[in-house]
Amino acid sequence: MAELGLADTNGILRLPWVRPDRSSAGLGWSDLYVSTQSETPYRASFDAAGTHLVILHLGGPVTVRRGRDQVRRIQAGGLFMHPAGRDLTVELGGPLDTVHAYLSAKALPGELNEELGTADPLVEQLMLTLDGVVRQWEPAARTYVDHLTGLFAAHLAHHYSPARTRRDNGRLSEHQLAAAKELMTERLAEPIPLTDLAAAAALSVSQFTRRFKAATGEPPHRYLMRLRVEQACRLLRAEGLSIPEIAVRCGFTHQEHLTRVMRTRLGTTPAAYRRGI
Repeated sequence: MAELGLADTNGILRLPWVRPDRSSAGLGWSDLYVSTQSETPYRASFDAAGTHLVILHLGGPVTVRRGRDQVRRIQAGGLFMHPAGRDLTVELGGPLDTVHAYLSAKALPGELNEELGTADPLVEQLMLTLDGVVRQWEPAARTYVDHLTGLFAAHLAHHYSPARTRRDNGRLSEHQLAAAKELMTERLAEPIPLTDLAAAAALSVSQFTRRFKAATGEPPHRYLMRLRVEQACRLLRAEGLSIPEIAVRCGFTHQEHLTRVMRTRLGTTPAAYRRGI
């Protein structure tokens, strides 16, 4: 059976500024190609490949852009997923060590969702284990690799397929919701356009807004305002900052804005809340 190799990938690993450390080339793996390398910042476009791509970030945080609209600052352990049969434009904003795993359509015959910055401890552990097998390869491990490949493909099919997304009754998936919440928390002090939140979930603005409300019971702007009020209350209890400083740190335009929102939502003012602690 033919080995899956560099020629079956979308071309990222052939870029001159990607420095490979080790790969499964020459090991005879027919449904999986694994490569570990250091990458420097780049922006490039790639034709569709016949393999599904999963990238594990070994370092971070680093900003990654997919296409024109999806932008995430991805932490170490974050994942980038791209399906077979689809062109890719990607920009890496900083130096990064990565593990790439390319799965054949035979191993994963369905579609794979586009994911950007998803955290999945099982996928992370599987990819680190596969990298370890490459690092200390012995022919007797072939059956073990086949087992890991099957487990890897089954997990991706179950958790990251469009069919699974459709079964979520029009709601954000757990991973999409976690990505949106993480972005809200990271940028609590800033205005956050809906386009950024939608990009974090790999959806259009209308899809994101509808599915976010279905998942949380609140539209995104109301949910974000609740997070800001909760953080303001935490800071008011800490007594380390003035009320105007807390207002700005929590994304309110000024103290009066925070006062108005707290009075509407909690029936009190920042000063009264602090005095009552």
